[in-house]
Amino acid sequence: MIERIAEASPRLRARIAGVFYLLTFVTGIFSLVFVSDRLIANFIATACYIAVTLLFYDLFKPVNSRRSLQAALFSLVGCAIGALTPFHLAPFHINSLVFFGVYCLLIGCLIFRSTFLPRILGVLMAIGGLGWLTFVSPQLAEYLSPYNFAPGIVGEGALTFWLLVAGVNEQRWKEQATAAGSWTN
Repeated sequence: MIERIAEASPRLRARIAGVFYLLTFVTGIFSLVFVSDRLIANFIATACYIAVTLLFYDLFKPVNSRRSLQAALFSLVGCAIGALTPFHLAPFHINSLVFFGVYCLLIGCLIFRSTFLPRILGVLMAIGGLGWLTFVSPQLAEYLSPYNFAPGIVGEGALTFWLLVAGVNEQRWKEQATAAGSWTN
């Protein structure tokens, strides 16, 4: 299955990322509503977000391969901390949303510099990242709650919706990938 996804068109891979992003939202909401199944929902949400991260890494390599790798690493650290925190095994006492804030900022920059997604999505993702970064201070996050959730939900939600409905402009993705030397016909 992984090989089939790797061979898929950029538009299809973007839509698959949108599906995994939507599943992340749904399981995240499920874990907040149904406390008894929180660990299972958290595990599924983490697995889905890892899939989004890997798909985004590949999708945004043509824009800037180093920045795409940096974003992926921040996301994976956030996923690891988020998965370990319920077991009190996280190596840092930093909310995982801080790492996702940096991730959203980096993805926002990549989207803004891309030619295959609307720039407004990059702006919304960057603003969402700033919302998640308020969790660097528990007092600030608590003071701003629930308003500091809105930018992230709007930014990531808009990107998810766009990916599900439109994917990416495949011709522009291929042009940018060819210019970067990361794709050939």
